[in-house]
Amino acid sequence: MNTTANSNILSSGDLLKNWQANRGLTRRVIEAFPEKELFEFSIAGMRPFSEMTKELLAIAGPGLDQIVNGSDQILDEERTEWNSKEALLKAWDETTELINSLWSKMEDSKFEERIKLFGQYENTVFDSITYFVENEIHHRGQGYVYLRAIGIEPPFFWEK
Repeated sequence: MNTTANSNILSSGDLLKNWQANRGLTRRVIEAFPEKELFEFSIAGMRPFSEMTKELLAIAGPGLDQIVNGSDQILDEERTEWNSKEALLKAWDETTELINSLWSKMEDSKFEERIKLFGQYENTVFDSITYFVENEIHHRGQGYVYLRAIGIEPPFFWEK
């Protein structure tokens, strides 16, 4: 996608605002889970929502750090400190702040550059970031199904 041609439609600030609005909604989904179900409940062989959350945490902050600072990153979803709902929410909030900090250092011209994230996923910066958001939405949808299956009304998806 040529982001320059579309700069009058979506600014980098708009993209960040959309991402952070999605992150806020995903945070409310995490909060809605009882601790036990967050780590143990699954349907049809899918992972518990805690594992999906760990994936999102392993991608967002480290991925953006690699984009902005050129750091070498590995995709590490197995962080042992993410072993409670409280720890996941704390990491989520820290990542939200990290995203804001890193974003402020990124020039608009960066979005068109090609990057190879985590040593294996090659795309433009813009497409990589939209993948981060779309992947989060996908997993949040799974979280909605889980919440409904355990009898909990999920947050309204339109209240970002």
